[in-house]
Amino acid sequence: MTIGYDPEMAPVGTKPQFPPLLDGVETAAGVDPFDKAVADTQSGRAEIGNLYWSPDDDTLRAAIVFEPEETLEDAVPILFAVANGLNDCIGALAPPEVGLQHVWPVGTKINGALGGGFRVQASSWNGGAVPEWLVVGLELAITSSADDPGRRPDITALAEEGCGHLSRIRLLESWSRHTLVWINRWGDDGFRPIFEAWLARADGRGGDVTVQTADGPVSGTFLGLDEHGGLLLKTADGPRTVSLLEALQRQQDWKT
Repeated sequence: MTIGYDPEMAPVGTKPQFPPLLDGVETAAGVDPFDKAVADTQSGRAEIGNLYWSPDDDTLRAAIVFEPEETLEDAVPILFAVANGLNDCIGALAPPEVGLQHVWPVGTKINGALGGGFRVQASSWNGGAVPEWLVVGLELAITSSADDPGRRPDITALAEEGCGHLSRIRLLESWSRHTLVWINRWGDDGFRPIFEAWLARADGRGGDVTVQTADGPVSGTFLGLDEHGGLLLKTADGPRTVSLLEALQRQQDWKT
């Protein structure tokens, strides 16, 4: 399937067009769509399939409200489907020399420098229970907020990587459609193809990585993902799995 879009800037006032099953909800300028989606869901004002999005031009911000049918431990890996959607979006719209890399659990790199990430919130963090709702949020820098972007080579934005022409509206539309493709594939084929696609763009796979755990930092060789999206490591003390669910509870901000 080919999904193509005009990447040029949409006329002022243009609203994004989302695919069926996703209903756009525009937030006020300066309001984080993820925070708004969580607040509306908690108060009963949100509906399943709502896609909250921000009109701010400096950063691509959006969040989708899900209603899982499985336990939270089995549901949170939907994060990887959402991340794959972003990867395909950039692949479709950006120049070929621009690439995204996934940083476990929630980070996104653009050409090797951190440029965005994801957030996850559920009605309950009980991994063995079916949550009433699950919100997955996206954030990707379009332009740099730094006065001198070159002072932080580990942080970047789309504009710094030759993508200043990309429209936030077109990015939103493309991401939503590609994400829906991956969500549908999740329902048809299960988690394995989603994990394989994510791992194909995973930062540090096959090399040494360090991640934070409840017991402190753990270092080892990044081998892959377990069936719940947990990080599989080969450490000096033997094999180690770092739980995705526990990592998401600890790291709700991709910048940290």
